[in-house]
Amino acid sequence: MLYQPNRELKKFLDEDIGNGDITSNLLDKKQITAKIISREKAIVSGTNFAKQIFSLKNCKTKIVKKDGMKVQKNQVILQVSGDVRAILSCERTALNLLSRMSGITTKTNQLCELIKSVNSKTKLFATRKTAPGLRYFDKKAVEIGGGSKHRMTLNDMIMFKDNHLAVEKSISSLIGKAKKTGQKIEIEVENQKDAILAATLGVELIMLDNFSPKQIKSTLTNLKKLNLRKNVKIEASGRINEKNIKLYAKTGVDMISVGEITNSTKGIDLSLEIN
Repeated sequence: MLYQPNRELKKFLDEDIGNGDITSNLLDKKQITAKIISREKAIVSGTNFAKQIFSLKNCKTKIVKKDGMKVQKNQVILQVSGDVRAILSCERTALNLLSRMSGITTKTNQLCELIKSVNSKTKLFATRKTAPGLRYFDKKAVEIGGGSKHRMTLNDMIMFKDNHLAVEKSISSLIGKAKKTGQKIEIEVENQKDAILAATLGVELIMLDNFSPKQIKSTLTNLKKLNLRKNVKIEASGRINEKNIKLYAKTGVDMISVGEITNSTKGIDLSLEIN
């Protein structure tokens, strides 16, 4: 099904307004201009979505800082004009989405730069650890920051994790079933033996979960010795953050997935000011 962000943006606004903004509705109708300002350094993300939110109430928006652009403290991101009641009714919804997306983009870019400083081939990926209802926007923010999406939904590819293995008990059995579907397969493993087995069975992508950089290097070395490395992509995941991500990138993995960029990133401090 084709995702329709405009429909979701309307839901976000409707959720906040409810049966009407009874506070702003006390104000006289008046045309005003306002601006959204960043209170800290960041990389902007979500400006087009904020513009669409304001347009739902017939407000006009000028984007000053486009998605992916750097913004300094107290710089203007958007300028808005329209009826005062409409602007104030949209204010919080627009700020919330801009703040969250800009926070994700800023954090993603920071981690991408750390990876790039030691290994230009390793790529950063988001996970499915996103806020319910916000996955499209969270993953879009990751892309704007220089990262990649990985799976958007469970039907994007087959991915066996620990609980699948706990039920089936056999990696070989699971992979055998999966290969009959013709779908791309990824499997999460917790030791080198299972990684080698999965590669031998023809899995395209293997996630090394909670491996130390030393354990990853050993696994990659042995896969290469067995002539299996060229046929499989290796992903590192689990407790990876800005403090240790360079060590993981140096191992030579193809992918690093970090859940915190979408599930616990701090939003950027933004505010709307009436001119």
